[in-house]
Amino acid sequence: MSTFSIAITGASGVQYGLRLVECLVKQGHSVYLMVSKAAYIVVATETDIKLPAQTSKLESFLTEYFNAQANQIRVFGKEDWFAPMASGSGAPSHMVVCPCSTGTLSAIATGASNNLIERAADVALKERRKLILVPRETPYSEIHLENMLKLTRMGAIILPANPGFYHRPDAVEGLIDFIVARILDQLGVEQTLMARWGR
Repeated sequence: MSTFSIAITGASGVQYGLRLVECLVKQGHSVYLMVSKAAYIVVATETDIKLPAQTSKLESFLTEYFNAQANQIRVFGKEDWFAPMASGSGAPSHMVVCPCSTGTLSAIATGASNNLIERAADVALKERRKLILVPRETPYSEIHLENMLKLTRMGAIILPANPGFYHRPDAVEGLIDFIVARILDQLGVEQTLMARWGR
């Protein structure tokens, strides 16, 4: 099974990131998880989940919450520069920032690398590895669009959290799964969340 770097940042739509982690874990993959400070606030606002602030406690909580195996989910702090994804020699081949705040988008586009999420994305770009960014913002400003274009030209994949409706979802979960299915497709991970078009 594969290992994926997943970052959850402070944009609305943390449900997408949490569901993505759940799906990867259920299929037996390992996750290197990074959660921004702002993401904690969004999780508390948008869900009933209370994430522990301490990294080790968060790791234990998520392992139990997603019924994961020991060490299947590893959580890294924002300044853990010895984390595998901080270096091209240790980073997984795929990284997803989901959801991706426009602040994080900007920082990645400029190579700021002020925290582990930004550094891990910078590593993915410099090593020509797959980097998927899932912005959830509307409307987009010229700054947002320019940053997305810049990152696309660098090889990143911009996958906005814009769910479709042709599958006639009858619950919010159906909208979440629509986006998570598209992410899993980009990662090359088998998924049964959404039927293939025309099948």
